[in-house]
Amino acid sequence: MNSDADQPTGALPPLVPDEIPGVGPHPFPWPAGDEYDPVLLAEGDRRNVVDRYRYWTLDAIVADLDTRRHDFAVAIENWQYDLNIGSIVRTANAFLAAEVIIVGRRRWNRRGAMVTEKYQRVVQLETLDELVEHAQRTGRELIGIDNTPGSEPLETAELPRRALFVFGQEGPGLSPAARAAASRTLSIAQYGSTRSINAAVAAGIVMHSWIRTHAGPPPA
Repeated sequence: MNSDADQPTGALPPLVPDEIPGVGPHPFPWPAGDEYDPVLLAEGDRRNVVDRYRYWTLDAIVADLDTRRHDFAVAIENWQYDLNIGSIVRTANAFLAAEVIIVGRRRWNRRGAMVTEKYQRVVQLETLDELVEHAQRTGRELIGIDNTPGSEPLETAELPRRALFVFGQEGPGLSPAARAAASRTLSIAQYGSTRSINAAVAAGIVMHSWIRTHAGPPPA
């Protein structure tokens, strides 16, 4: 809690010019609560966060998200390039996935995540065997996403509440070992001339399919 004595004097505008993102310093009186960051209250909050988290500390936001995370997780396997990893992390944050699991790759380009890796639980595992064990330990069905022959259409599939969707690199797709480890493989219907779909886009489609089946409306 911040007392009036700790705060600078004079009313401050709550908003900043349109060309600057976020909001400016909070007008007095400041809200009370440990979740609020006094620096953000005094200087403004330029982060890309929803209004309910304005002026909150990072730790407070993550703690609140942890109370509401959904029962699905996503995993990334057999990736040759990492440009889409950040995009998947960002989308997983938007849909509040339990976690994003990166198999094998220790370093990846975080630019596409747009800082959401700070709010999203990201787990790194060394091998596919560890991913299988992780799915079993967390009680999630390991489901592959690939457009290989014999895959089941996502559009008609029943998605379990506790699911771990695993995605491969666009082009080569999942490794043969990952397809063998998955309980089933789902494909996304495509109607154009291209054989494959962008991996980050595919992940977003699958996550939203889960949301439509199992999630309620987002917080106000």
